[in-house]
Amino acid sequence: MKKQQIPLKNSLLLLLTATIWGISFVAQSEGGDAVGAFTFNATRNLIGSLVLVPVILLLGRLNPSGKAVSSSSASEGNIFSRNRTLILGGVSCGICLCLASNFQQVGISYTSVGKAGFITACYIVIVPILGLFMKKKCSPFIWMAIVLALIGLYLLCITDGFSIGKGDILVLICAFLFSLHILVIDYFSPHVDGVKMSCIQFLVCGILTAIPALIFEHPQLSAFKGAWGSILYAGVMSCGVAYTLQIIGQKNMNPTVASLILSLESCISALAGWILLGQKLSAKEIFGCVIMFCAIVLAQLPQKNPKEA
Repeated sequence: MKKQQIPLKNSLLLLLTATIWGISFVAQSEGGDAVGAFTFNATRNLIGSLVLVPVILLLGRLNPSGKAVSSSSASEGNIFSRNRTLILGGVSCGICLCLASNFQQVGISYTSVGKAGFITACYIVIVPILGLFMKKKCSPFIWMAIVLALIGLYLLCITDGFSIGKGDILVLICAFLFSLHILVIDYFSPHVDGVKMSCIQFLVCGILTAIPALIFEHPQLSAFKGAWGSILYAGVMSCGVAYTLQIIGQKNMNPTVASLILSLESCISALAGWILLGQKLSAKEIFGCVIMFCAIVLAQLPQKNPKEA
């Protein structure tokens, strides 16, 4: 039986995505404090959507042959079907992203950047479990990694009083929602243009998030003065670049493997929080981080493909 072959290009794109996301936790922490969680997310997602419009136009001019198909009714029906799939995929991803990013953004207000990054990485546990319902099997190595990740998560989040903070709970919910986001991308990405779907998801997420922002936060233009750096990084890099790289990198890749590579953002976020914000973890929390990192490395080891269901 052949060992699982992970495309190098896809892995590198996802690793770059994880790096951008890890640093963006700092931008989210500072930007959210300045303008409010919903306002920050709405603005950054709308910026992410706008950034991708010229990219889509440029790619369309560079590759006009993509429309060189027959004008028969069958071809028109096929084009209509692809466009419908693209819109459905973009809207579905946008809804998942809206829920996940807002739970994360609010949660970051009540916990540290490093802890938020590691708890978000809990999707490495959730994705394979949800994947079982989609007939996507995992090897024993990955299940061992999941157990280690759970132990690390316990050490990181549970205090001496056997309690979990408000921010930790919100970010944990976000991890579940990001798991759904990864599986939705896995379902739609092989059938649509990744950049276009990414643009649609940001537009949907931005519009949906703007509703609670206007109702609860009443954003003022003056509040953005000290937050534009964080908003632009989160909008252009974290949204426009990183989420698009995720959609492209995940194409034809096992979602569990993709989630494990993406979870390296947790290590990067802890490092970024320490260097840029001076946020420190206790010895117990650091030990939990180390165990989770070991789980991620274990899951990346070459492994034989499980038999098809």
